[in-house]
Amino acid sequence: MTKRFNGTLELANGVKMPQLGLGVYKMTDPGQTVEAITYALETGYRAIDTAAIYENERETGEAIRHSGVPREELFITSKVWNTDQGYDGTLRAFETSLKKLGLDYLDLYLTHWPVSEKYVDTYKAIERLYDEKLIRTTGVSNHHAHHLEKILVKANVAPMVNQIELHPYLTQEPLRAFCEENGIAVTSWSPLARGKLLAEPTLLTIGEQYGKTPAQVIIRWHLQNNLIVIPKSVTPERISENNEVADFELSSEEMASINALNRDERTGTNPDSY
Repeated sequence: MTKRFNGTLELANGVKMPQLGLGVYKMTDPGQTVEAITYALETGYRAIDTAAIYENERETGEAIRHSGVPREELFITSKVWNTDQGYDGTLRAFETSLKKLGLDYLDLYLTHWPVSEKYVDTYKAIERLYDEKLIRTTGVSNHHAHHLEKILVKANVAPMVNQIELHPYLTQEPLRAFCEENGIAVTSWSPLARGKLLAEPTLLTIGEQYGKTPAQVIIRWHLQNNLIVIPKSVTPERISENNEVADFELSSEEMASINALNRDERTGTNPDSY
């Protein structure tokens, strides 16, 4: 039987975050969303990554309640959208998200994008939520090093997670190094480059050696780089396949050949455009 991955990364405050979770971006059909998340939880996923702008927090909460998995075994992340940023707006947005999810607390709450003139105050609000024990860990997403520097100067508690676009075509090594120096774990969104990598010959060749798909090879690459990874899918077979990566390990040569695919190529927006 194929081994499912259930490893964790210890964040700066000692909280253990599942290293592999389900992203629910673009899950817009309510019934399909509940089914996909429910299936993921049944097959061993313990981390779900949502956001206010995804408009599926309600469905995420419903799936969590129906799963029968104890709340303390789950790691639930959401994010404050750009139009709600700033100190007071973030606190209000968090309250709304918590209500939609039907939860008493979140495991991680993130700034979605670094909105100019607001993202430092947004993070201050996230710190307050942490102080009030409404979230277990703090973080941001789509922040470059210069955004993080501005936050670190004023923060009492440094962000524990930075969620960024990251895949073999965009390896983000300088930003990853900065985060590591400052005790910030990195989560990869768009880990498969929105499917652009699935026909990459290097990945196909490596996959053939292990009887794995290119997607599984890429997910394994993220995990071995000590990254948190949140592939998204509504298809049960894919959800299951993405988690079946505990029974093989890439060699240092294979890791290097995947690193060499970097083109600094984004599938999404550069955070400096916000």
